[in-house]
Amino acid sequence: MSNANPYGQPSGTMMEQPAAKKNGWLFGCLIAAAVGVPVMLVCAGILTALLLPAVQAAREAARRMQCSNNMKQIALAMHNYHDVYGMLPPAYTVDDQGRPLHSWRTIILPFLEQGYLYDQVDFSKPWDDPANDLVRKMAIPTYYCPSSNLDPLLTTYVVIVDSDTAFPGHAQTMFRMVTDGLSNTVLVTETDRDRAVHWMSPQDIDLPTYVQTATNHQPVHLGGANEAMADGAVYFRPVSLAPEIREAMATIAGGERVDPQAMGGF
Repeated sequence: MSNANPYGQPSGTMMEQPAAKKNGWLFGCLIAAAVGVPVMLVCAGILTALLLPAVQAAREAARRMQCSNNMKQIALAMHNYHDVYGMLPPAYTVDDQGRPLHSWRTIILPFLEQGYLYDQVDFSKPWDDPANDLVRKMAIPTYYCPSSNLDPLLTTYVVIVDSDTAFPGHAQTMFRMVTDGLSNTVLVTETDRDRAVHWMSPQDIDLPTYVQTATNHQPVHLGGANEAMADGAVYFRPVSLAPEIREAMATIAGGERVDPQAMGGF
């Protein structure tokens, strides 16, 4: 009987060459095992380099999920505050001259199981007054995005301050005033890394800052940021989201309708 290969290729070891080339690095590592430990370390380095991107991606996914959970806790605290007081907290409190004193982040502390810290705050004095040093030096885990790599006292969680949003400065808004619908309106968003503020500071972002794209700044997450809608749902907002959609999402009574789920989410 003929030994000819019916598929037109030489028989024997020549058929195995592509597999050998494909797994050449593996064979090299096996050979290195017979040579000595230093070469084995090189092979281990190669394997690490191959696995590192997948490991980093998994870690970022976990950090982004933790950030999303933080947002959900903040949104729930906002809703609980509204249940008690009949309105959302102001973006900031002011003194007799209208100067900002304290942030909404400080105001909702009791609804984040931080009532003890809340009781230590002197609301008659600015957040950075020496009288508030004790609280100011405390980090609040719920206000910290693990992807930010910032000082734990800094936060990227902000509200959009404007007369047309849910947070018109020191004035307060009720959910019934959100005629665009709670699921269509942003409650809390995540700003860029270079706009992070101390969690007690009465600083947030204005509407033009939110509407403009973040291409010239440092998004905390690759490709975008998390944000909580007024109904409590949390979605991931791509950097590429169109300005007109951003503005529609930020305002409470423009008659716009958006589909937050089209942005992607959890």
